[in-house]
Parts: sequence; structure tokens; C-alpha cells
Amino acid sequence: MNSISANLNIMIKATEKASKILIRDFGEIEKLQVSNKGPNDFVTNSDLKAEKIIIEELKKAKPNYSIISEENGVENNKDKNNTWIIDPIDGTINFLHGIPHFAISIALKSNEEIISGIVFDPIKNEMFYAEKNNGSYFNNQRIRVSKKNQINDCLFVTGGKINNEPNLPYRKSGCAALDMAYVASGRYDGYFQENLNLWDIAAGIILIKEAGGIINDIDLSTNKNIKIIASSSNISSKLLEKLNNF
Repeated sequence: MNSISANLNIMIKATEKASKILIRDFGEIEKLQVSNKGPNDFVTNSDLKAEKIIIEELKKAKPNYSIISEENGVENNKDKNNTWIIDPIDGTINFLHGIPHFAISIALKSNEEIISGIVFDPIKNEMFYAEKNNGSYFNNQRIRVSKKNQINDCLFVTGGKINNEPNLPYRKSGCAALDMAYVASGRYDGYFQENLNLWDIAAGIILIKEAGGIINDIDLSTNKNIKIIASSSNISSKLLEKLNNF
């Protein structure tokens, strides 16, 4: 295994601990699908439980770091230069329907820059992580963005509403964190989406950058309405051309 920082180690442990709850709850969802109560409240509960575990673990190690999380909002602590950014379940609607495509996402923002990130898909047991100047990894193997040059050979991914249909081969997977992790590992060739929240994409930003990808400038001081276009440098300009009215 490549050498990782103490902070990333903390993030990995927190993710693994929370994932046990999600795996168990995901198994229950299948049974809930047929009951009248419906899984909605159950999912909110899973989200809150996972977030609580993650925050507890991170605080144990770094009590002064600030926190931004989906359910909890912004928590400014003594150290405002270092902030954990947490999404306990990205892909909640997939989770709710028993579709095994969701992830836990944690990033560390230091002085307005993401310096480490992890995206963990507990059902497929796939872990993507990256640290500044240390590369991106998938289950301990170094990963790079796709090398393709021809846009028609590519497969892109997006989410949310699309007003102007781009002339591109693309998918909608319902999980922004995994979409970005898949771009970092070359499964997808690029990703474009608007109206994102910071916790959906914070870990993905460093995953793509450290895997050699190109990503538009993102204002990390805002938590909402973020737009992302990411790909390899080989097809970046071609992708932008296709998305010129996006």
C-alpha cells in the first residue's frame, strides 16, 4: 500500500465504520419495499446514523476541525482552516430503491483547497482515495483518467435536469460522488453537472485532479449550486465545445 497521511487514515476508518450500518440497512430496504410504511423514513435514519458515526470518529481524532455535512450543515470549530466535508450517503434515491449504487464521501478542505478525499462504495467494496501531490488510488492501485482522444469513443456521465440535450454518449447514474470517482479511474471519460452541493463533489475534485484530470475552477467557499465539467486533458476542449450551452 502507498504511504498515506494520518488524516486520510482517519477518513478511511470512519468510512469503514459507517459503511457497516449502510450495508445492514441496505439489506433491510429490500424487505421494506413491500411493506406499507415505505423506506423513506428509514433512509433518512440511515443517513443520520452514518453521519453521526463519521462525525464521532473524525472528532475523536481531530476535535478542533470544522465540519460541513449534508444533514448537519456547517459547524465552525476552533480550527476554521481545516474542514471535514461529509456526505454519509450520496445516491440516496438509489439506496431507497434498493439499487446498489451509492457511496460515502469525505473530503478535507485546508485553506480553501481540498487536500484529501475518499469515496467508498460499500456494496461493491470499492474505495477511491486521493491526497494532494500523492496521486489517486482505487483499492490501493494507482489510477489515471481515460486516455481516449475521440469524443465518439467516450462515455460521459451526468445527473440532475438537462435543459439542452448535449450530443454526447452519456449515462445518468444518480450518484455524483461515484460519477467523479469513475472519471478519476477512467471508467467514464468525463462528467458534467450543475446545481451540485459541495459535499456531493468535494472528494471527487481531488480524485480527478490527482488522477491527471482537468476540472473547472470551483469556489469552495460556497456549499450550493456548484457546476462541474471534468475530463482528461485529451478531450477537455472537445467536451467544452459540445457543452457550450450547458
